[in-house]
Amino acid sequence: MNIALIGYGKMGQAIAALCEGKHDIKLIVDPNNPNLSTSADIQYFETIEAANFENIDVAIDFTHPSVIMNNIQTYCEKGVNVVVGTTGWTDQIDNVQAMVEKANIGFLWASNFSIGVHLFWQMVERGAQLMNKFDEYDAFGHEYHHNQKADSPSGTARSTAEILINKLDRKTTLVTEELNRTIKPQELHFSSTRGGNIPGTHSVFFDSSNDTIEIKHTARNRSGFASGSIRCAEWLKGKTGFFTIENYLKDLTQ
Repeated sequence: MNIALIGYGKMGQAIAALCEGKHDIKLIVDPNNPNLSTSADIQYFETIEAANFENIDVAIDFTHPSVIMNNIQTYCEKGVNVVVGTTGWTDQIDNVQAMVEKANIGFLWASNFSIGVHLFWQMVERGAQLMNKFDEYDAFGHEYHHNQKADSPSGTARSTAEILINKLDRKTTLVTEELNRTIKPQELHFSSTRGGNIPGTHSVFFDSSNDTIEIKHTARNRSGFASGSIRCAEWLKGKTGFFTIENYLKDLTQ
């Protein structure tokens, strides 16, 4: 499979390393890393508009929230199937779905490509269903990421918080910013810390006056995320439509 990497930061490099001997990286777009290699087999561009996607089966995008909508527009215009791991754009998800359907491309996105995270989410969902019957337990969350993380909260944190709000009747509003006041009972606080080289840690807490229950996922490295995005790219090849990683996982387990 011929792959285009849009963004060649730590995640893009991890994807490239896992592709060796299995898939061919034919195109890299990254304005911060021009002339990354002397390889004649790989095209390098600093802008996505200038890139030539001919003979590319699937693009994998791990870039920045500030450019992702422009990138998606370009994929639609050039008819490129794409796996998107960039977060911070889901307020535009209805618009993106319409764009993808009009362009008749394959589009798959996830806020997190780790299989372990998706199992974590299932545990959080079940935990919230149980705790919905016990009002004495307050719910909240916290996440840690490395100091190069572009958005806060992360897409994974937002997805985790949405599970809690959907399953807990007493929580209706997500708060992610610093609180300099007393939190309201209906608010769910999901806070964030950025520092060091932490790949990603997410925790959900159910706390009462008697005890605390914590559900936690800690990533050891980026390989799990990179591997998941490659698996999704393999699955997306030749498909059209708007998908999430849940579609891939459901197809895998049926």
